Amino acid sequence: MNPRPTTRISSSAACQAAQWELGPCAKVQTVKASERKESGAGTTRQRLLPGLSVRDGLTRHPFDLEFGVRTSGLVAGRDLKSGHRHDRHSTAYYGVAPSVFQALIKKWKRSGPVAAMEEFTFVDVGAGMGRAVLLASEMPFKAVVGVELNATLTGIARRNAAVWRKAGRAHAPIRIVCGDAVEYKWPTGPCLAFLFNPFGETVMRRLVKSWKRSFAGRAGELDILYVNDEQEQVLEGHAGEGPDGLHRLFLGEVKRSRADAIADYRILSNQPDGEYASSNVEDCSIWRWGKS
Repeated sequence: MNPRPTTRISSSAACQAAQWELGPCAKVQTVKASERKESGAGTTRQRLLPGLSVRDGLTRHPFDLEFGVRTSGLVAGRDLKSGHRHDRHSTAYYGVAPSVFQALIKKWKRSGPVAAMEEFTFVDVGAGMGRAVLLASEMPFKAVVGVELNATLTGIARRNAAVWRKAGRAHAPIRIVCGDAVEYKWPTGPCLAFLFNPFGETVMRRLVKSWKRSFAGRAGELDILYVNDEQEQVLEGHAGEGPDGLHRLFLGEVKRSRADAIADYRILSNQPDGEYASSNVEDCSIWRWGKS
C-alpha cells in the first residue's frame, strides 16, 4: 500500500475490462457496506471499494491472471476506512511489482542477515490484498505474516492465501492479521519487515517507537525492506544509535522488469481520474536494527 500521486506509484498483461468477472466468493464488501436493496429482489447489494470495479478503471495484473488470485486495483487512502485513528494516514492500496520484491529480497540476502532465511519471520506491514505475502511464502521463511488495518482488504488477502495454499505454492505458513501495525506484537526470533509506503510520517514514527520496545537488546533481529520510501527521513532520524538504532544497508532505485513496467503503465493509465502515474523504478532502502 503505497503510491505516490502524480509522479510515481509503487507497484506489486493488462486485460480488457470485460474479462474481470467477480465470482460469489470474490465479492468485496466495504467495512460499512451500503445496504441498498435491489428493486423487488429483497437482497442486499454489496458495494465494491472504490478502485476495485471495472467502472473505476480496474485492470488485472498478469500476476493475478496467472495464479488466479485478486491483488489488482488501486484504492486511494481516503477510501480505506476502518474506524481506526490511523485511517487518515493511509496512503493507498496497490500491489508491489513482483520483480521489485524479488530483487529487493536478493539484495537483503547479500547483506549478511543475522540468521538463515529459515529462521526469519517475514511481516508485511500494510499487507493489503497480500501480494507480497504470497510472494514471500514461496520462500523458505519460518513464517509469513500480513498485517492489514482495513477489514475488507484483510478478507481478500485471506482468500488469496487459501488459493495459494491449495495450489501448493506456499512453502511457509501464512497468517493474515487484521489490525494496526503499531499495535502488532512482533514474534521472537529474527524478523524481516516489509513496507510498501503504507502510511504517512505520523504512523511511521509510532511504528519505529514500537520497534524500539520490541527489539531492545535484540541487535540484528529486525531487518526492514522499504519500497517507495517516502518516509525515509523518519528512519534516518534513528540511524547510528548503537545497538538499539537503525543502520542502513542499501539506498537506491530498484528497477521493474519489462513485463511489470508495461503492466503497471497499462493499469495506471486506465484510471478515470489519472491521479497516479507509473515509473520503471522504485526508490528503496534496506535497514537493520542494531548491529549483529
